[in-house]
Amino acid sequence: MVLGHLEDMVFEVQTGKLVDMLVKPARELNRSRYREDGRFVLIPFASVVAIKDYIVIDESRAMKT
Repeated sequence: MVLGHLEDMVFEVQTGKLVDMLVKPARELNRSRYREDGRFVLIPFASVVAIKDYIVIDESRAMKT
């Protein structure tokens, strides 16, 4: 399943640690399952499993709690 397209990254200024990915969601994505920031969804960087041509995430770690 494609969540959307990566728009930007959010990081902590003091440490440089990546915190979230700002994603422009695909139309069919159920946005209510994720944290939102305006027209984007926030995907925790900690949910990333692999990065290559696509960013693969652990969906259970990406959903809001």
